[in-house]
Amino acid sequence: MLWSRIARNSLKQSEKSLGYYASERSLLGNGLPTSKLYISSLRNVTATRVGAGYPVSYGVRGITGTPQYNFLAAERVVEESDLDCDNTRLPGLEATKPGEKPRVVVLGTGWASCRFLKGIDTNIYDVVCVSPRNHMVFTPLLASTCVGTLEFRSVAEPVSRIQPALATAPNSYFYLAYCKGVDLDKHEIYCETVSNSGLPQEPYRFKVAYDKLVIAAGAEPLTFNINGVKEHAYFLREVNHAQEIRKRLLLNLMLSENPGISEEEKKRLLHCVIIGGGPTGVEFSGELSDFIMKDVRERYSHVKDDVRVTLIEANEILSSFDIGLRQYATKHLTKCGVHLKKGVVKKVHPKKIVLSDGTDVPYGLLVWSTGVGPSDFVKSLNLPKSQGGRIGVDEWMRVPSVEDVFALGDCAGFLEKTGKQVLPALAQVAEREGKFLVEVFNRIGKQNGGRAFSAKNIPLGDPFVYKHLGSMASVGRYKALVDLRQAKDEKGISHAGFVSWLIWRSAYLTRVISWRNRFYVAVNWATTLVFGRDNSRIG
Repeated sequence: MLWSRIARNSLKQSEKSLGYYASERSLLGNGLPTSKLYISSLRNVTATRVGAGYPVSYGVRGITGTPQYNFLAAERVVEESDLDCDNTRLPGLEATKPGEKPRVVVLGTGWASCRFLKGIDTNIYDVVCVSPRNHMVFTPLLASTCVGTLEFRSVAEPVSRIQPALATAPNSYFYLAYCKGVDLDKHEIYCETVSNSGLPQEPYRFKVAYDKLVIAAGAEPLTFNINGVKEHAYFLREVNHAQEIRKRLLLNLMLSENPGISEEEKKRLLHCVIIGGGPTGVEFSGELSDFIMKDVRERYSHVKDDVRVTLIEANEILSSFDIGLRQYATKHLTKCGVHLKKGVVKKVHPKKIVLSDGTDVPYGLLVWSTGVGPSDFVKSLNLPKSQGGRIGVDEWMRVPSVEDVFALGDCAGFLEKTGKQVLPALAQVAEREGKFLVEVFNRIGKQNGGRAFSAKNIPLGDPFVYKHLGSMASVGRYKALVDLRQAKDEKGISHAGFVSWLIWRSAYLTRVISWRNRFYVAVNWATTLVFGRDNSRIG
């Protein structure tokens, strides 16, 4: 009787407690709140505490089981519910107080966000950056790292070097985490640290309150929902992607020399397939053909005649370039041993891809480069969307109908009502948007508009106008393409050949952010020219 009375009292207290949380507190629902969420479903949870050292019975409506098995599971449910159902209890940065500098929260460390971070006036604002990587990647030179032309650190710039305040200012921080949701009413974001972080509580969640929020979370590779792409193909957008490609390429070269490997299997291992004929796919093909012509033939002489590179594109390669440059690239790549093939991938298997016409293409290395689209995080946000699923913005990079939220880079696009077209996902577009937005922020900050809900009546200046500066692409063997037309249908200067290659290298060397990395790149290029590429497989 005593134990049953205690159980009944505990049941009543648990129901009251859980009912309070369900009705009064907001929830970080699965780490993905887009506005205020509540956990009415927790009213269905009941608990019975019997006493220390005695079996404890927990029950959930619709789920039954023995007390011995319910004990651990229910204890975990209650603990997780206590964390998730109450965002106010999460650790993190609370809203700024009077006398403190307004806080700008930046999501991402890509071209747009890093250009914004570089120029933001930290005498006016405190800055918090949240990203799953602590560096910016100089993507135009990323393909060169896959074959050893450049070292990986040469294309990675730590974000704390781009904006030193993140490391030195008392109220500015960089957080290595994913943003999982935004509460637009409370001006808060909810974050989760990267997995395998070694923290005692996994996943570890926290919140950050903001006065101004800049979403520059980038985009994800487009797979067109083709089966097997994510499981078997390599992308080329991050430094770790380039590292994995390099390891696979060198592994296949070494395995192909082992005794007992059939000729068919050897040819498969040494067949490198690139899907997508845009600048990234073409530049990687050019670097790969250089590597094969110069280094593989010298250091892997037993299999040099079996190495092949195939570039598959549904239409024409480099479709945004001048037609003369496209023809030059086609002839040059073919001359360098790259097999160009038109086709559409239907399915990807572990050792072969199937094209829409039924053709099977065996491969040892598959690199996927078919453009980018909105990430799952961007899709989850309850914000207006532009064409293609990007976050919709106006001419000042503001998200309409939402206070103090801005978006730029690959994750943002102009809304149809602005009368402007959605800009392509290019580094120069993102960088220009970051430069524009930082001028807007510094302007409103000097007029005391940096705090939340305080910039409504402050003039933002002229709207953003993008002017295309041209496109460049390397095609290997000291050759490159330079297209300086401002639009696809306009006339302008276009050139291909060795001089264009010098322009390409000079332009990118000057665009590398820090003098430290410019020195690294120049030294790497000189070392490769004199001694060739390194073929050590590490890791």
